[in-house]
Amino acid sequence: MFYMDVMLSLICMLLLIICVL
Repeated sequence: MFYMDVMLSLICMLLLIICVL
């Protein structure tokens, strides 16, 4: 479960960075 949470957080951060760029 912990890994899923971390993966979701990383994906969200990546999406935010892509949106900003």
